[in-house]
Amino acid sequence: MDIFSTLEIPDLIRAGAVCPSWHSACTSLLSLGLYKLAQTPCLLYTSESAGDSSAYLYSLSEKRSYKLTLPEPPIRTRCFIGSSHGWLVTADERSEMHLLNPITSQQIALPSVITIEQVKPIFDEYNTLHKYELSWYTGMRVGNSSPSIFALDKLRDQLHYKAFVFPDASTGSYIVVLIHNPMHQLSFARIGDDKWTWLPPHEGYDDCTYKDGLLYAVTGTGELHAFDFSSGHAVTVEMIIRMRNMYDCGYMYIVQAPWGDLLLIWRMCEDHDLEPEPGAPVFWNTTRFKIYEFDPSGSKLKEINRLRDHLLFLGHNQSLCLSADEYPSLKANRAYFTDDSFLWTTGLKNNHRDMGILNLDDNSKEEFVFPQLCSNFPAPIWVTPDLRKMNAASRGD
Repeated sequence: MDIFSTLEIPDLIRAGAVCPSWHSACTSLLSLGLYKLAQTPCLLYTSESAGDSSAYLYSLSEKRSYKLTLPEPPIRTRCFIGSSHGWLVTADERSEMHLLNPITSQQIALPSVITIEQVKPIFDEYNTLHKYELSWYTGMRVGNSSPSIFALDKLRDQLHYKAFVFPDASTGSYIVVLIHNPMHQLSFARIGDDKWTWLPPHEGYDDCTYKDGLLYAVTGTGELHAFDFSSGHAVTVEMIIRMRNMYDCGYMYIVQAPWGDLLLIWRMCEDHDLEPEPGAPVFWNTTRFKIYEFDPSGSKLKEINRLRDHLLFLGHNQSLCLSADEYPSLKANRAYFTDDSFLWTTGLKNNHRDMGILNLDDNSKEEFVFPQLCSNFPAPIWVTPDLRKMNAASRGD
């Protein structure tokens, strides 16, 4: 068990298949909660040749892909809207959301999309869910537009942006946070809840992280807000900082650094075309990242030029900053990034992939090479493998 606890998941699974005694050691290691090795993030992607119910997990440490057969609904029909702590968050063809652990195949249904504040169901004459109505009001303004009507499989193209799964040590439960339209607002649900809870009044969020009962959320204009979940009752919000000189084209990320500070990262893009001709690829090329270090205790912000012996994983996953010393297969001072445009993840499906490894020193880019042809939809996403199971009935009160 001591030896097996040093193996990453692919080697651990292979070791457990050797003989009954090794299998017993692996099972005991997991059941006793002794397997806590930090895993190297992998890229989850689909391929037409693998079929609708399978996906590939590309290991950066082994430079090879593993084929995974996943539960219904078919994985190639879903949008990938988030990934945190080993859990993939998907939106299916009825625009309903699920948590999926691609390693264990455990799947948990999240509260129905019709419990989101701005979404209402429309039923036909047989009392069957037929369409959705999406209103365009926010906590800060009343939209002048009338509500829009969407078919069941089209709502996700407009509503879902990015989702996160955060363990909540204070309750022993998990919190799922969703950035959604209109205007990139926030809603959340704990595992076991039967509805989404809206977090007005602010809007325009790009990314979130969760630490010590506080949800930190950054907007595309550089405002950092902290939502306090620690009381267990009403959630309060406070503006922590407002950045200046944000650029016109790109995205903001917020990352917990291993040394305790928060990193605010601006992804800068060029060659973008927001109104492509029908069927044309959408060009949106990431060229560099600007990184700011923020000390929450002192409310100090400073720009840094490089990460030295650390690296980033950015995209539609929970943003990560890792130590290269702890992950020898990864390169220091690099940003490993995938597509993060709303156009890539849900709406348009004919576009090229904007992903790779960016050297933060000179902004040179290295491409990924996959053994199989990578599908454009759903958009590939970073996943950190995890063998732990979630109690689907858990709920923080």
